[in-house]
Amino acid sequence: MTLSRQGGFRPIGQILAHDLLPALQGARRLPLRISCLGCISPDNAEAPREHCLALGEVTCPEEAMRLSALLVSKGDYPGAVALSNFQPRLAVIEDRVHGLVLAGAIRTDVILWQPPVASDAEARRIVTEASRLRGEAFAAEGRGDPNVARTLRDRASLLEARLVDPFWRDEVAALLRLPQAA
Repeated sequence: MTLSRQGGFRPIGQILAHDLLPALQGARRLPLRISCLGCISPDNAEAPREHCLALGEVTCPEEAMRLSALLVSKGDYPGAVALSNFQPRLAVIEDRVHGLVLAGAIRTDVILWQPPVASDAEARRIVTEASRLRGEAFAAEGRGDPNVARTLRDRASLLEARLVDPFWRDEVAALLRLPQAA
């Protein structure tokens, strides 16, 4: 007599491996932390300094994108009141273990989310290019050209914003393909 596996029953091992374990791993990476990277330009002649502001914590990437967009569109950066001349540059979403979930450039109160890399090979190319840009920025700083150095560092940061943790790549790529509500 042979046992038929027809119907809706699956072995417990398959349920654990395909349903339960991935859900548990995802739960270990929550909450997601939203932050904003920007420059503080002091009133005196000092050079601008980089600063990171925490904006909040949420439990899913969609919620993180919505909250980020809302805060940036309003120009509402908690903690920025105490900072003079805060100029936001990047919105960043990270998981509990500091894996990058999503990042984007802030332009005129809108976040331009960067698409995640599609493969490890593409990630290596981006790391190489960002390193080259940072090297050029270091050389420009040495020549006494801080504006060129800042531009090159900003370009490197924007490239690095695509280095999404492999755990989140597919989910975030799918989210960015969805039409955004107006």
